[in-house]
Amino acid sequence: MAQLPLAAVGCAFIGAVMFAVSAVAQQRAAADVPEGDALLARLIRNPRWWAGIVGDAGGFGFQVAALAMGSVLVVQPILVTSLVFALPLAAHYSGRRVTPMMWAQAAALSAALAVFLVIGDPTEGNTDAPWHRWIGPLGLLGGMIVVGVVIAITVRIPALQALLLGTAAGLLFGISAALTEHVTELFGRGLGPVLTSWQPYTLVAAGIAGLYLQQRGYQVGPLSASLPAFTVAEPLGAAFIGLTVLNERLRSGPVGTAFVLASVIVMCVGAVLLSRAQAAETVSETVAGQRSARHHPA
Repeated sequence: MAQLPLAAVGCAFIGAVMFAVSAVAQQRAAADVPEGDALLARLIRNPRWWAGIVGDAGGFGFQVAALAMGSVLVVQPILVTSLVFALPLAAHYSGRRVTPMMWAQAAALSAALAVFLVIGDPTEGNTDAPWHRWIGPLGLLGGMIVVGVVIAITVRIPALQALLLGTAAGLLFGISAALTEHVTELFGRGLGPVLTSWQPYTLVAAGIAGLYLQQRGYQVGPLSASLPAFTVAEPLGAAFIGLTVLNERLRSGPVGTAFVLASVIVMCVGAVLLSRAQAAETVSETVAGQRSARHHPA
């Protein structure tokens, strides 16, 4: 029994590294697809992209194993370090550098996310909430997703596009996560309830749309712009549905709730700052390249 926490820590670290590697693999595959081409059609023929998908599945498996052997308090803070692992990997393959400020912002975002997941651990709610309770919250999240996608299509700033698309994808995956437990229960009742309920179709639609927007975010901009936004938006979207629809409540008490709210602010600010830092780095590289071209004409 004394070895179980150590095994949980090991599984959590392996899961975090696999999540990081898979994100980098998917981003590199998506970035190779020219804009205007059929993105998913190109990706499904790319072995690197499939390696990323397999890595995600493996990371999830290690996450489940870690949570089976250790507490959320131990496992979740380790899992969120996948963001910190992903940054140097992405920088290495893209030829960009990770500045000390970007390291600090990524660490602060990861710490805030860990606080949000551990301290804000909600009580179990009513997974079979009536459909009318879903209309308002789903409409609000859907409106935010549509606005984000429209702005991302309109603007021509890669880091901002990646930030908005990553956020929209994260919110969609958050909706899927909030529906997962009830859909699992429906499968336990037989195929009939699954086919006649709206939740499975919504889960699948949100998952497919989220996957597409995630890959689009990987395609148009750097990983340091889209992945932090996705990482933040997914648990926030799921938590929003849990609190407004499923009657979940935070276990944290007044002081803990204050820490949770502070962590949400830090996460949002950290994701934006990472995106802006990457945009500034891109502009600096472009200016340096133009200067070099002027001083060393072909």
